[in-house]
Amino acid sequence: MIKERVAQLRELMKEHQLDAYIIPSFDAHQGEYVADYWKSREWISGFTGSAGTVVITLDDAGLWTDGRYYIQAEKQLAGSGIRLFRMADPEVPFYTEWLADVLKEQATIGFDGRVFSTQLVERMKKDTAAKQMKIHAKDDLIGQLWHDRPAVSDAPAYIHDVKYAGKSRTEKLAEVRVEMKKHQATHYLVASLDDIAWLLNIRGTDVPNNPVVTANVLITDTNCTIFIDSKKLRQDVKEVLEADGIEVKEYEETTATLEKLPTDAVMLYDDQRINYALDEAIPTAVKRIAKTDVTTTLKAIKNDVEIENFKACELRDGVAMVRFIKWLKEEVASGNITEIAAEQKLEDFRREQADFVEPSFDTIAAYKENAAMMHYKAEEATQKTLEAQGLFLVDSGGQYYDGTTDITRTIALGALTDEEKHHFTLVLQGFIALSKVKFLHGSTGGNLDVLARQPIWAEGIDYKCGTGHGVGFFLNVHEGPQSIRNSNHVVLEKGMILTNEPGIYLEGKHGIRTENMLVVVEAEKTEFGQFMAFDTITYCPIDVDAIEVELLTQAEKQWLNAYHEEVYAKLSPYLNEEERAWLKHETRAI
Repeated sequence: MIKERVAQLRELMKEHQLDAYIIPSFDAHQGEYVADYWKSREWISGFTGSAGTVVITLDDAGLWTDGRYYIQAEKQLAGSGIRLFRMADPEVPFYTEWLADVLKEQATIGFDGRVFSTQLVERMKKDTAAKQMKIHAKDDLIGQLWHDRPAVSDAPAYIHDVKYAGKSRTEKLAEVRVEMKKHQATHYLVASLDDIAWLLNIRGTDVPNNPVVTANVLITDTNCTIFIDSKKLRQDVKEVLEADGIEVKEYEETTATLEKLPTDAVMLYDDQRINYALDEAIPTAVKRIAKTDVTTTLKAIKNDVEIENFKACELRDGVAMVRFIKWLKEEVASGNITEIAAEQKLEDFRREQADFVEPSFDTIAAYKENAAMMHYKAEEATQKTLEAQGLFLVDSGGQYYDGTTDITRTIALGALTDEEKHHFTLVLQGFIALSKVKFLHGSTGGNLDVLARQPIWAEGIDYKCGTGHGVGFFLNVHEGPQSIRNSNHVVLEKGMILTNEPGIYLEGKHGIRTENMLVVVEAEKTEFGQFMAFDTITYCPIDVDAIEVELLTQAEKQWLNAYHEEVYAKLSPYLNEEERAWLKHETRAI
Protein backbone atom coordinates (compact mmCIF):
# COMPACT_ATOMS: atom_id res chain seq x y z
CA MET A 1 0.00 0.00 0.00
CA ILE A 2 2.78 2.45 0.89
CA LYS A 3 4.63 1.69 -2.35
CA GLU A 4 1.42 2.37 -4.29
CA ARG A 5 0.90 5.70 -2.55
CA VAL A 6 4.49 6.76 -3.26
CA ALA A 7 4.06 5.76 -6.91
CA GLN A 8 0.86 7.82 -7.15
CA LEU A 9 2.62 10.79 -5.58
CA ARG A 10 5.43 10.53 -8.12
CA GLU A 11 2.89 10.68 -10.94
CA LEU A 12 1.43 13.86 -9.44
CA MET A 13 4.94 15.27 -9.04
CA LYS A 14 5.54 14.74 -12.75
CA GLU A 15 2.29 16.53 -13.60
CA HIS A 16 3.39 19.50 -11.47
CA GLN A 17 6.96 19.32 -12.81
CA LEU A 18 8.42 18.68 -9.35
CA ASP A 19 11.72 16.88 -8.80
CA ALA A 20 11.11 16.34 -5.09
CA TYR A 21 8.24 16.61 -2.65
CA ILE A 22 8.63 16.99 1.11
CA ILE A 23 6.10 15.83 3.70
CA PRO A 24 6.86 16.87 7.31
CA SER A 25 5.07 15.95 10.54
CA PHE A 26 3.64 19.40 11.16
CA ASP A 27 0.22 20.98 10.85
CA ALA A 28 -0.44 24.59 9.85
CA HIS A 29 0.73 25.71 13.31
CA GLN A 30 3.97 23.74 13.43
CA GLY A 31 2.81 21.57 16.30
CA GLU A 32 4.62 18.43 17.39
CA TYR A 33 1.37 16.58 17.95
CA VAL A 34 -1.26 17.03 15.25
CA ALA A 35 -4.86 16.14 14.51
CA ASP A 36 -5.55 13.19 12.20
CA TYR A 37 -6.27 15.52 9.28
CA TRP A 38 -2.63 16.62 9.26
CA LYS A 39 -0.97 13.19 9.48
CA SER A 40 0.20 13.29 5.86
CA ARG A 41 3.67 11.98 6.65
CA GLU A 42 2.19 8.96 8.42
CA TRP A 43 -0.18 8.34 5.50
CA ILE A 44 2.56 8.38 2.85
CA SER A 45 5.13 6.36 4.83
CA GLY A 46 3.42 4.19 7.46
CA PHE A 47 5.74 5.66 10.12
CA THR A 48 3.63 6.68 13.13
CA GLY A 49 6.20 8.52 15.27
CA SER A 50 5.53 12.13 16.26
CA ALA A 51 8.67 13.51 14.60
CA GLY A 52 10.01 12.89 11.12
CA THR A 53 10.13 14.18 7.57
CA VAL A 54 9.65 12.19 4.38
CA VAL A 55 11.31 13.29 1.15
CA ILE A 56 10.22 11.74 -2.14
CA THR A 57 12.21 12.25 -5.34
CA LEU A 58 11.40 10.66 -8.68
CA ASP A 59 13.77 7.77 -7.99
CA ASP A 60 14.45 7.70 -4.24
CA ALA A 61 12.74 8.25 -0.88
CA GLY A 62 13.87 8.81 2.68
CA LEU A 63 12.59 9.40 6.19
CA TRP A 64 14.57 11.63 8.56
CA THR A 65 13.83 11.08 12.25
CA ASP A 66 15.60 11.30 15.61
CA GLY A 67 17.03 8.74 18.01
CA ARG A 68 13.75 8.13 19.84
CA TYR A 69 12.37 6.39 16.75
CA TYR A 70 15.22 4.50 15.09
CA ILE A 71 14.01 1.02 16.08
CA GLN A 72 10.36 1.83 15.40
CA ALA A 73 11.12 3.45 12.04
CA GLU A 74 13.19 0.48 10.83
CA LYS A 75 10.24 -1.82 11.52
CA GLN A 76 7.56 0.42 10.05
CA LEU A 77 9.49 1.31 6.89
CA ALA A 78 10.38 -2.28 6.06
CA GLY A 79 9.35 -3.08 2.49
CA SER A 80 8.13 0.46 1.77
CA GLY A 81 11.04 1.55 -0.39
CA ILE A 82 11.63 4.49 1.95
CA ARG A 83 15.10 4.61 3.48
CA LEU A 84 15.79 5.63 7.09
CA PHE A 85 18.15 8.54 7.69
CA ARG A 86 19.21 8.61 11.34
CA MET A 87 19.30 12.33 12.04
CA ALA A 88 21.32 12.19 15.25
CA ASP A 89 24.11 10.10 13.72
CA PRO A 90 27.34 11.76 12.56
CA GLU A 91 27.71 12.38 8.83
CA VAL A 92 23.97 12.10 8.16
CA PRO A 93 22.98 15.17 6.11
CA PHE A 94 19.89 17.24 6.83
CA TYR A 95 17.26 16.47 4.20
CA THR A 96 17.67 19.83 2.44
CA GLU A 97 21.42 19.19 2.23
CA TRP A 98 20.70 15.75 0.81
CA LEU A 99 18.39 17.25 -1.81
CA ALA A 100 21.05 19.78 -2.74
CA ASP A 101 23.41 16.88 -3.34
CA VAL A 102 21.17 14.46 -5.27
CA LEU A 103 19.03 16.78 -7.40
CA LYS A 104 20.12 18.42 -10.64
CA GLU A 105 20.71 22.13 -11.25
CA GLN A 106 17.54 24.27 -11.15
CA ALA A 107 15.45 21.38 -9.83
CA THR A 108 12.05 22.24 -8.32
CA ILE A 109 11.23 21.22 -4.75
CA GLY A 110 7.56 21.08 -3.79
CA PHE A 111 5.73 21.10 -0.48
CA ASP A 112 2.57 22.42 1.17
CA GLY A 113 3.48 25.90 2.41
CA ARG A 114 1.05 25.61 5.32
CA VAL A 115 3.06 22.85 7.02
CA PHE A 116 6.52 24.38 6.72
CA SER A 117 7.81 27.12 8.98
CA THR A 118 9.43 30.20 7.53
CA GLN A 119 12.69 29.20 9.20
CA LEU A 120 12.75 25.78 7.54
CA VAL A 121 12.04 27.26 4.12
CA GLU A 122 14.80 29.83 4.53
CA ARG A 123 17.21 27.03 5.38
CA MET A 124 16.02 25.10 2.34
CA LYS A 125 16.67 28.11 0.10
CA LYS A 126 20.14 28.54 1.57
CA ASP A 127 21.09 24.86 1.27
CA THR A 128 19.94 24.64 -2.35
CA ALA A 129 21.05 28.08 -3.57
CA ALA A 130 24.28 26.84 -5.15
CA LYS A 131 22.26 24.79 -7.63
CA GLN A 132 19.67 27.55 -8.12
CA MET A 133 16.84 25.26 -7.09
CA LYS A 134 13.26 26.53 -7.17
CA ILE A 135 10.62 26.34 -4.44
CA HIS A 136 7.00 25.43 -5.16
CA ALA A 137 4.92 25.80 -1.98
CA LYS A 138 1.38 26.08 -3.33
CA ASP A 139 0.05 22.53 -3.57
CA ASP A 140 -1.01 19.92 -1.03
CA LEU A 141 -0.37 16.86 -3.18
CA ILE A 142 -1.10 14.44 -0.36
CA GLY A 143 -4.54 15.99 -0.01
CA GLN A 144 -5.21 15.21 -3.68
CA LEU A 145 -4.41 11.53 -3.11
CA TRP A 146 -5.80 10.97 0.40
CA HIS A 147 -9.46 10.46 -0.48
CA ASP A 148 -10.66 9.31 2.98
CA ARG A 149 -8.75 12.02 4.82
CA PRO A 150 -10.27 12.76 8.27
CA ALA A 151 -12.22 15.97 8.68
CA VAL A 152 -10.87 19.06 10.44
CA SER A 153 -12.20 19.34 13.98
CA ASP A 154 -15.07 21.72 14.69
CA ALA A 155 -15.17 20.92 18.43
CA PRO A 156 -15.98 23.92 20.64
CA ALA A 157 -13.45 26.00 22.52
CA TYR A 158 -13.99 26.69 26.22
CA ILE A 159 -12.71 29.06 28.90
CA HIS A 160 -9.96 27.96 31.28
CA ASP A 161 -10.82 29.52 34.63
CA VAL A 162 -8.41 32.05 36.12
CA LYS A 163 -8.51 30.08 39.41
CA TYR A 164 -6.38 27.53 37.55
CA ALA A 165 -4.42 29.88 35.27
CA GLY A 166 -3.46 32.40 37.96
CA LYS A 167 -3.53 35.34 35.53
CA SER A 168 -6.29 36.80 33.39
CA ARG A 169 -6.01 37.16 29.63
CA THR A 170 -5.89 40.94 30.00
CA GLU A 171 -2.91 40.64 32.35
CA LYS A 172 -1.15 38.34 29.91
CA LEU A 173 -1.84 40.66 26.96
CA ALA A 174 -0.39 43.55 28.95
CA GLU A 175 2.79 41.54 29.51
CA VAL A 176 2.99 40.73 25.81
CA ARG A 177 2.63 44.39 24.86
CA VAL A 178 5.50 45.31 27.16
CA GLU A 179 7.67 42.85 25.22
CA MET A 180 6.42 44.21 21.90
CA LYS A 181 7.49 47.71 22.88
CA LYS A 182 10.97 46.46 23.74
CA HIS A 183 11.28 45.32 20.12
CA GLN A 184 9.46 48.39 18.72
CA ALA A 185 6.94 46.06 17.10
CA THR A 186 3.57 47.40 15.97
CA HIS A 187 2.11 43.93 15.34
CA TYR A 188 2.65 40.48 16.82
CA LEU A 189 1.40 37.36 15.03
CA VAL A 190 0.93 34.22 17.13
CA ALA A 191 0.17 30.90 15.44
CA SER A 192 1.41 28.41 18.06
CA LEU A 193 -1.72 26.74 19.42
CA ASP A 194 -0.52 26.21 22.97
CA ASP A 195 0.69 29.82 23.12
CA ILE A 196 -2.74 31.04 22.01
CA ALA A 197 -4.49 28.80 24.53
CA TRP A 198 -2.26 30.11 27.32
CA LEU A 199 -2.54 33.76 26.28
CA LEU A 200 -6.33 33.89 26.05
CA ASN A 201 -7.10 31.31 28.77
CA ILE A 202 -9.01 29.12 26.34
CA ARG A 203 -8.79 25.41 25.71
CA GLY A 204 -10.16 22.96 23.16
CA THR A 205 -9.98 19.42 21.80
CA ASP A 206 -8.64 19.97 18.29
CA VAL A 207 -5.47 17.94 18.89
CA PRO A 208 -5.69 14.62 20.76
CA ASN A 209 -4.12 14.82 24.23
CA ASN A 210 -3.34 18.52 23.77
CA PRO A 211 -6.18 20.78 25.00
CA VAL A 212 -5.75 23.43 22.31
CA VAL A 213 -8.00 25.09 19.76
CA THR A 214 -7.06 25.91 16.16
CA ALA A 215 -6.66 29.66 15.74
CA ASN A 216 -4.32 32.52 14.89
CA VAL A 217 -3.94 35.70 16.92
CA LEU A 218 -2.80 39.18 15.85
CA ILE A 219 -1.92 41.73 18.53
CA THR A 220 -1.27 45.46 18.28
CA ASP A 221 -0.75 47.99 21.07
CA THR A 222 -4.53 48.54 21.24
CA ASN A 223 -6.19 45.51 19.63
CA CYS A 224 -6.16 41.73 19.81
CA THR A 225 -7.87 39.64 17.15
CA ILE A 226 -8.44 35.90 17.25
CA PHE A 227 -9.01 34.17 13.90
CA ILE A 228 -11.07 31.09 14.57
CA ASP A 229 -13.82 29.04 12.94
CA SER A 230 -16.97 30.70 14.34
CA LYS A 231 -18.62 27.27 14.71
CA LYS A 232 -16.10 26.59 17.46
CA LEU A 233 -17.18 29.54 19.61
CA ARG A 234 -20.35 29.22 21.68
CA GLN A 235 -22.02 32.55 22.30
CA ASP A 236 -21.06 32.62 25.98
CA VAL A 237 -17.37 32.04 25.15
CA LYS A 238 -17.45 34.69 22.43
CA GLU A 239 -19.00 37.18 24.86
CA VAL A 240 -16.31 36.52 27.47
CA LEU A 241 -13.56 37.16 24.92
CA GLU A 242 -15.21 40.27 23.51
CA ALA A 243 -15.76 41.65 27.01
CA ASP A 244 -11.96 41.60 27.42
CA GLY A 245 -11.45 43.43 24.14
CA ILE A 246 -10.74 40.42 21.94
CA GLU A 247 -12.05 40.84 18.40
CA VAL A 248 -13.28 37.63 16.76
CA LYS A 249 -12.81 36.94 13.04
CA GLU A 250 -13.08 33.81 10.92
CA TYR A 251 -9.98 31.62 10.67
CA GLU A 252 -9.84 32.04 6.89
CA GLU A 253 -9.58 35.83 7.29
CA THR A 254 -6.03 35.58 8.63
CA THR A 255 -4.41 35.79 5.20
CA ALA A 256 -6.52 38.71 3.96
CA THR A 257 -5.87 40.65 7.17
CA LEU A 258 -2.12 40.16 6.83
CA GLU A 259 -2.18 41.21 3.19
CA LYS A 260 -3.71 44.56 4.23
CA LEU A 261 -1.07 45.45 6.83
CA PRO A 262 0.36 48.95 6.40
CA THR A 263 3.79 48.98 4.80
CA ASP A 264 5.28 50.80 7.81
CA ALA A 265 4.20 48.00 10.17
CA VAL A 266 6.81 46.15 12.19
CA MET A 267 5.84 42.49 12.55
CA LEU A 268 7.08 40.38 15.45
CA TYR A 269 6.73 36.65 15.00
CA ASP A 270 8.40 33.31 15.68
CA ASP A 271 9.75 32.08 12.34
CA GLN A 272 9.80 28.52 13.70
CA ARG A 273 6.05 28.61 14.40
CA ILE A 274 4.67 30.78 11.57
CA ASN A 275 3.96 28.79 8.45
CA TYR A 276 5.46 29.89 5.15
CA ALA A 277 2.05 30.49 3.55
CA LEU A 278 1.13 33.05 6.22
CA ASP A 279 4.50 34.74 5.98
CA GLU A 280 4.08 35.04 2.22
CA ALA A 281 0.82 36.95 2.82
CA ILE A 282 2.60 39.71 4.75
CA PRO A 283 3.58 42.57 2.43
CA THR A 284 7.24 42.51 1.47
CA ALA A 285 7.74 46.07 2.73
CA VAL A 286 6.71 45.16 6.29
CA LYS A 287 9.72 44.85 8.57
CA ARG A 288 9.91 41.43 10.23
CA ILE A 289 11.44 40.64 13.62
CA ALA A 290 11.89 36.88 14.01
CA LYS A 291 12.43 35.54 17.54
CA THR A 292 11.03 32.93 19.87
CA ASP A 293 7.41 33.75 20.70
CA VAL A 294 7.35 36.08 23.70
CA THR A 295 4.37 34.06 24.91
CA THR A 296 6.54 30.95 24.93
CA THR A 297 9.00 32.56 27.32
CA LEU A 298 6.26 34.03 29.50
CA LYS A 299 4.27 30.79 29.86
CA ALA A 300 7.41 28.75 30.59
CA ILE A 301 7.74 30.47 33.97
CA LYS A 302 4.77 29.25 35.96
CA ASN A 303 3.14 31.64 38.40
CA ASP A 304 2.56 30.72 42.05
CA VAL A 305 -1.06 29.69 41.43
CA GLU A 306 -0.04 27.40 38.58
CA ILE A 307 2.70 25.77 40.67
CA GLU A 308 0.36 25.10 43.58
CA ASN A 309 -2.19 23.67 41.17
CA PHE A 310 0.52 21.50 39.61
CA LYS A 311 1.39 20.06 43.02
CA ALA A 312 -2.26 19.33 43.79
CA CYS A 313 -2.83 17.53 40.50
CA GLU A 314 0.41 15.56 40.93
CA LEU A 315 -0.98 14.20 44.21
CA ARG A 316 -4.06 12.84 42.47
CA ASP A 317 -1.95 11.51 39.61
CA GLY A 318 0.32 9.80 42.14
CA VAL A 319 -2.67 8.11 43.76
CA ALA A 320 -3.71 6.76 40.35
CA MET A 321 -0.19 5.50 39.70
CA VAL A 322 0.05 3.78 43.10
CA ARG A 323 -3.26 2.01 42.58
CA PHE A 324 -2.16 0.95 39.11
CA ILE A 325 1.23 -0.45 40.17
CA LYS A 326 -0.37 -2.29 43.10
CA TRP A 327 -3.00 -3.81 40.79
CA LEU A 328 -0.37 -4.73 38.21
CA LYS A 329 1.97 -6.49 40.64
CA GLU A 330 -0.89 -8.41 42.21
CA GLU A 331 -2.57 -9.46 38.97
CA VAL A 332 0.33 -10.11 36.59
CA ALA A 333 0.65 -13.77 37.65
CA SER A 334 -2.84 -14.42 36.22
CA GLY A 335 -1.37 -14.31 32.71
CA ASN A 336 -4.32 -12.24 31.50
CA ILE A 337 -2.75 -8.78 31.39
CA THR A 338 -1.63 -7.47 28.03
CA GLU A 339 0.16 -4.21 27.33
CA ILE A 340 -3.09 -2.64 26.13
CA ALA A 341 -5.04 -3.95 29.11
CA ALA A 342 -2.48 -2.37 31.43
CA GLU A 343 -2.66 0.91 29.51
CA GLN A 344 -6.46 0.97 29.77
CA LYS A 345 -6.43 0.10 33.47
CA LEU A 346 -4.08 2.98 34.22
CA GLU A 347 -6.36 5.38 32.35
CA ASP A 348 -9.29 4.03 34.36
CA PHE A 349 -7.50 4.88 37.61
CA ARG A 350 -6.77 8.39 36.33
CA ARG A 351 -10.38 8.90 35.29
CA GLU A 352 -11.39 8.35 38.92
CA GLN A 353 -9.45 11.48 39.89
CA ALA A 354 -11.05 14.92 40.17
CA ASP A 355 -10.51 17.36 37.28
CA PHE A 356 -9.07 14.70 34.96
CA VAL A 357 -9.75 15.46 31.28
CA GLU A 358 -7.73 13.06 29.13
CA PRO A 359 -4.28 11.45 28.84
CA SER A 360 -1.51 13.97 28.12
CA PHE A 361 -0.07 11.71 25.38
CA ASP A 362 -0.45 8.17 24.08
CA THR A 363 0.62 5.90 26.91
CA ILE A 364 3.78 3.87 26.32
CA ALA A 365 3.08 0.49 27.93
CA ALA A 366 5.98 -1.72 26.90
CA TYR A 367 7.10 -5.13 28.15
CA LYS A 368 10.65 -6.43 27.86
CA GLU A 369 12.22 -5.70 24.44
CA ASN A 370 9.27 -3.56 23.32
CA ALA A 371 10.43 -0.93 25.80
CA ALA A 372 13.64 -0.50 23.80
CA MET A 373 11.48 1.51 21.37
CA MET A 374 11.36 4.81 23.24
CA HIS A 375 7.95 5.84 21.89
CA TYR A 376 6.42 2.39 21.51
CA LYS A 377 2.66 2.16 21.05
CA ALA A 378 1.05 -1.20 21.79
CA GLU A 379 -1.21 -2.59 19.05
CA GLU A 380 -3.69 -5.46 19.24
CA ALA A 381 -1.87 -7.60 16.67
CA THR A 382 1.62 -7.30 18.12
CA GLN A 383 1.26 -6.56 21.84
CA LYS A 384 2.81 -8.75 24.50
CA THR A 385 1.12 -10.50 27.39
CA LEU A 386 2.82 -9.65 30.67
CA GLU A 387 4.44 -12.38 32.76
CA ALA A 388 5.65 -12.48 36.36
CA GLN A 389 9.22 -11.77 35.32
CA GLY A 390 11.23 -9.03 33.64
CA LEU A 391 10.67 -5.29 33.32
CA PHE A 392 7.56 -3.41 32.24
CA LEU A 393 7.94 0.27 31.30
CA VAL A 394 4.95 2.59 31.49
CA ASP A 395 5.34 6.23 30.41
CA SER A 396 2.08 8.09 30.82
CA GLY A 397 0.45 11.28 31.97
CA GLY A 398 -2.79 13.11 32.48
CA GLN A 399 -4.37 16.37 31.45
CA TYR A 400 -6.13 17.93 34.44
CA TYR A 401 -7.76 21.34 34.65
CA ASP A 402 -5.09 22.16 37.24
CA GLY A 403 -2.03 20.77 35.47
CA THR A 404 -0.37 18.33 33.10
CA THR A 405 1.54 15.28 34.29
CA ASP A 406 4.25 13.09 32.75
CA ILE A 407 5.71 10.14 34.63
CA THR A 408 7.62 6.99 33.76
CA ARG A 409 8.12 4.00 35.99
CA THR A 410 9.90 0.79 35.02
CA ILE A 411 8.39 -1.99 37.09
CA ALA A 412 9.85 -5.36 38.12
CA LEU A 413 7.12 -7.92 37.45
CA GLY A 414 9.15 -10.72 39.01
CA ALA A 415 12.64 -12.13 38.73
CA LEU A 416 15.15 -9.92 36.90
CA THR A 417 18.46 -10.71 35.27
CA ASP A 418 21.64 -9.21 36.72
CA GLU A 419 21.91 -7.01 33.63
CA GLU A 420 18.36 -5.66 34.04
CA LYS A 421 19.00 -4.72 37.67
CA HIS A 422 22.38 -3.22 36.84
CA HIS A 423 20.99 -1.05 34.06
CA PHE A 424 17.99 -0.02 36.17
CA THR A 425 20.41 1.16 38.83
CA LEU A 426 22.61 3.10 36.41
CA VAL A 427 19.52 4.95 35.19
CA LEU A 428 18.50 5.61 38.79
CA GLN A 429 21.92 7.04 39.62
CA GLY A 430 21.72 9.52 36.75
CA PHE A 431 18.16 10.36 37.73
CA ILE A 432 19.19 11.06 41.33
CA ALA A 433 22.20 13.15 40.28
CA LEU A 434 19.97 15.49 38.28
CA SER A 435 17.25 15.56 40.95
CA LYS A 436 19.59 16.71 43.71
CA VAL A 437 21.87 19.08 41.78
CA LYS A 438 22.41 22.66 42.93
CA PHE A 439 23.49 25.07 40.21
CA LEU A 440 24.34 28.72 39.78
CA HIS A 441 21.73 30.92 38.13
CA GLY A 442 22.61 31.32 34.47
CA SER A 443 22.99 27.58 33.99
CA THR A 444 21.06 25.88 31.21
CA GLY A 445 19.68 22.42 30.55
CA GLY A 446 22.68 21.93 28.27
CA ASN A 447 24.97 22.43 31.27
CA LEU A 448 23.15 19.83 33.37
CA ASP A 449 22.43 17.09 30.85
CA VAL A 450 25.74 15.32 31.44
CA LEU A 451 24.88 14.68 35.12
CA ALA A 452 22.14 12.23 34.17
CA ARG A 453 24.31 10.52 31.55
CA GLN A 454 27.51 10.12 33.55
CA PRO A 455 26.75 6.74 35.23
CA ILE A 456 25.56 5.39 31.86
CA TRP A 457 28.43 6.86 29.85
CA ALA A 458 30.87 5.34 32.33
CA GLU A 459 29.83 1.93 30.98
CA GLY A 460 29.85 2.91 27.31
CA ILE A 461 26.06 3.34 26.98
CA ASP A 462 24.01 6.35 25.84
CA TYR A 463 20.42 7.28 25.00
CA LYS A 464 19.78 9.15 21.76
CA CYS A 465 17.40 11.81 23.05
CA GLY A 466 17.30 14.62 25.57
CA THR A 467 17.13 14.02 29.31
CA GLY A 468 14.15 16.26 29.98
CA HIS A 469 11.67 18.71 28.50
CA GLY A 470 9.44 21.52 29.65
CA VAL A 471 5.80 20.74 30.49
CA GLY A 472 2.78 22.95 29.88
CA PHE A 473 0.05 23.85 32.38
CA PHE A 474 -3.03 21.96 31.16
CA LEU A 475 -1.33 22.27 27.79
CA ASN A 476 1.19 20.39 25.67
CA VAL A 477 3.22 17.83 27.57
CA HIS A 478 6.29 18.95 25.57
CA GLU A 479 6.81 22.68 26.03
CA GLY A 480 9.77 24.96 25.37
CA PRO A 481 11.89 26.89 25.35
CA GLN A 482 13.77 25.10 28.15
CA SER A 483 14.84 21.49 28.07
CA ILE A 484 17.60 19.30 29.48
CA ARG A 485 19.70 18.36 26.49
CA ASN A 486 23.20 19.36 25.47
CA SER A 487 21.97 21.61 22.65
CA ASN A 488 19.66 23.74 24.81
CA HIS A 489 21.01 27.11 25.95
CA VAL A 490 17.96 28.60 27.66
CA VAL A 491 18.71 29.78 31.21
CA LEU A 492 16.74 27.83 33.82
CA GLU A 493 14.56 30.30 35.71
CA LYS A 494 12.56 30.00 38.91
CA GLY A 495 9.14 28.55 38.12
CA MET A 496 10.11 26.53 35.07
CA ILE A 497 8.84 22.95 34.99
CA LEU A 498 10.94 20.17 33.45
CA THR A 499 11.07 16.40 33.35
CA ASN A 500 14.02 14.27 34.46
CA GLU A 501 14.05 11.04 32.43
CA PRO A 502 17.34 9.30 31.65
CA GLY A 503 17.16 5.80 30.25
CA ILE A 504 18.85 2.77 28.72
CA TYR A 505 17.43 1.13 25.59
CA LEU A 506 18.91 -2.10 24.24
CA GLU A 507 17.28 -3.43 21.08
CA GLY A 508 15.97 -6.95 21.55
CA LYS A 509 16.47 -6.84 25.32
CA HIS A 510 14.86 -4.11 27.42
CA GLY A 511 14.12 -0.44 27.85
CA ILE A 512 14.45 1.32 31.19
CA ARG A 513 13.39 4.86 32.07
CA THR A 514 12.59 6.62 35.33
CA GLU A 515 10.89 10.00 35.10
CA ASN A 516 9.70 12.69 37.49
CA MET A 517 8.68 16.29 37.00
CA LEU A 518 10.72 19.07 38.62
CA VAL A 519 10.18 22.77 39.28
CA VAL A 520 13.13 25.17 39.34
CA VAL A 521 13.43 26.92 42.73
CA GLU A 522 15.85 29.34 44.30
CA ALA A 523 18.42 27.99 46.76
CA GLU A 524 20.75 30.23 48.76
CA LYS A 525 22.29 33.45 47.52
CA THR A 526 25.94 34.03 48.38
CA GLU A 527 28.72 36.38 47.35
CA PHE A 528 29.13 34.08 44.33
CA GLY A 529 25.59 34.61 43.12
CA GLN A 530 22.10 33.11 43.24
CA PHE A 531 22.06 29.33 43.43
CA MET A 532 19.16 27.30 42.07
CA ALA A 533 17.82 23.77 42.63
CA PHE A 534 15.03 21.44 41.59
CA ASP A 535 11.99 20.61 43.69
CA THR A 536 10.48 17.24 42.74
CA ILE A 537 6.70 17.44 42.32
CA THR A 538 6.00 13.87 41.12
CA TYR A 539 5.00 11.47 43.89
CA CYS A 540 5.23 7.76 43.11
CA PRO A 541 7.49 4.97 44.36
CA ILE A 542 10.51 3.83 42.37
CA ASP A 543 10.72 0.05 42.31
CA VAL A 544 13.28 -0.94 44.95
CA ASP A 545 13.01 -4.57 43.83
CA ALA A 546 14.81 -3.59 40.63
CA ILE A 547 17.79 -1.90 42.30
CA GLU A 548 21.30 -3.30 42.62
CA VAL A 549 21.57 -1.74 46.07
CA GLU A 550 25.30 -2.28 46.53
CA LEU A 551 25.96 -0.06 43.52
CA LEU A 552 24.39 2.99 45.17
CA THR A 553 26.43 5.42 47.25
CA GLN A 554 25.30 6.39 50.72
CA ALA A 555 24.20 9.79 49.43
CA GLU A 556 22.11 8.16 46.68
CA LYS A 557 20.46 5.87 49.22
CA GLN A 558 19.71 8.86 51.44
CA TRP A 559 18.09 10.73 48.54
CA LEU A 560 15.95 7.76 47.55
CA ASN A 561 14.87 7.04 51.14
CA ALA A 562 13.97 10.70 51.69
CA TYR A 563 12.01 10.78 48.43
CA HIS A 564 10.11 7.65 49.39
CA GLU A 565 9.31 9.09 52.83
CA GLU A 566 7.81 12.12 51.08
CA VAL A 567 5.85 9.94 48.66
CA TYR A 568 4.31 8.01 51.54
CA ALA A 569 3.57 11.13 53.59
CA LYS A 570 1.86 12.91 50.68
CA LEU A 571 -0.12 10.02 49.19
CA SER A 572 -1.10 7.86 52.17
CA PRO A 573 -3.90 10.19 53.36
CA TYR A 574 -5.74 9.52 50.08
CA LEU A 575 -5.42 5.72 50.21
CA ASN A 576 -7.36 3.01 52.02
CA GLU A 577 -5.74 0.84 54.66
CA GLU A 578 -4.73 -1.93 52.25
CA GLU A 579 -3.25 0.55 49.79
CA ARG A 580 -1.34 2.34 52.57
CA ALA A 581 0.17 -0.95 53.73
CA TRP A 582 1.26 -1.74 50.18
CA LEU A 583 2.74 1.73 49.68
CA LYS A 584 4.58 1.49 53.01
CA HIS A 585 6.34 -1.63 51.76
CA GLU A 586 7.10 -0.11 48.35
CA THR A 587 8.67 2.95 49.97
CA ARG A 588 10.71 1.02 52.53
CA ALA A 589 14.20 2.30 53.29
CA ILE A 590 17.16 0.62 51.63
